[in-house]
Amino acid sequence: MSKEKERPKVGIDGNPLPDLPPTRDARVWARLVRVMFYTPGFLGLLLIKAGEPASFGITVELLMLASGAAVVGGLFIGTQSSDGADVASKIGVWSGALILELLAVVPFLAAVPALFHELAHSTLLHPHAPDSVDVALGPSELLPAVAILPFMIYQLSGFGTLHYVVSKRTNWIINVAILGLIVAGYVANRLGMFIEERMSMGALVVTMAITVYYGVMQLKRMQADFDARRPVKAKKQEE
Repeated sequence: MSKEKERPKVGIDGNPLPDLPPTRDARVWARLVRVMFYTPGFLGLLLIKAGEPASFGITVELLMLASGAAVVGGLFIGTQSSDGADVASKIGVWSGALILELLAVVPFLAAVPALFHELAHSTLLHPHAPDSVDVALGPSELLPAVAILPFMIYQLSGFGTLHYVVSKRTNWIINVAILGLIVAGYVANRLGMFIEERMSMGALVVTMAITVYYGVMQLKRMQADFDARRPVKAKKQEE
């Protein structure tokens, strides 16, 4: 029988215990840290090399944020201890997962649609030959944005770490806001409204940062409450 099935549901005071996230495999999340560090970082450097910062808007900053947040997420994941010496060592993977989900994956998804458009139309990456003809990609330019759909399913179907730290209604509100701000930022980028794009993406990043801070603190409170009220028999079984 797995530890998840043995996790008690009712505390010693007769009240329900916090619904903690399931045990995560730190090795899987550590691999994701490497992917989210190198991929956005490489793409950001590619845009800088292209030398068109005005048309790229805030895309480079979003990619660098995704890369940097992956490193911080790795630090949290590295604090996870199999012995569970303290509350922080028990929630390391959960906290790191929350950082990766909201401060690495979300900025990356926000940057990808504009990134593809600018790379496809960059005059520096694709110099025009005398007899060349511009080919409009049309609606196919929106294909990279479809990656947002499985992310929304991941979040709203209960797979995401945020599902365990906020109510179902709040989870929906946050994720709908993520989708709306990403769409608003992309539309502003295509219209050349770079100030509006920065405002939308700035609001997105600030929202994610506040949510991550609340989420990590809430996970610590939940774990501390769980440890304080779990039945003595369950403690002995875990030991």
